[in-house]
Amino acid sequence: MTLIIMAGFLLAAPIDAQIVTPPRDVIGAAIVSDIARDRQAEREARRQPYATPGHGPIASAAAAGDACAAKARQQAGPNAALVGRPVASSMSTGWEVEGNIGFPDGGSIPFICSVRNGSVTGIILRQ
Repeated sequence: MTLIIMAGFLLAAPIDAQIVTPPRDVIGAAIVSDIARDRQAEREARRQPYATPGHGPIASAAAAGDACAAKARQQAGPNAALVGRPVASSMSTGWEVEGNIGFPDGGSIPFICSVRNGSVTGIILRQ
């Protein structure tokens, strides 16, 4: 009789069992989350209007070269001028532009510029 009463108490008591998630499920969920986040960022990048001030949306290699050259001249100073034509290489989300900025004293410095999703995202003037 005591066993039946104890079994009844055990069945009536709340069960506080921990749910254990295997590490492979956690890793798989993290990978899927990263993929979903990347895809969402790509969708948002396509929806948002990107523009570089004064140049509008950059949709061609020539426009990318012009926008990067203007940005490089702006950063190099008021006496800087573009030397030659910048070269734009295609990337998956835009262009990488390389060129030279010259100065009245005859010196010049190379620059490299990144155009992503239709706008200038970074420029480096190399000394």
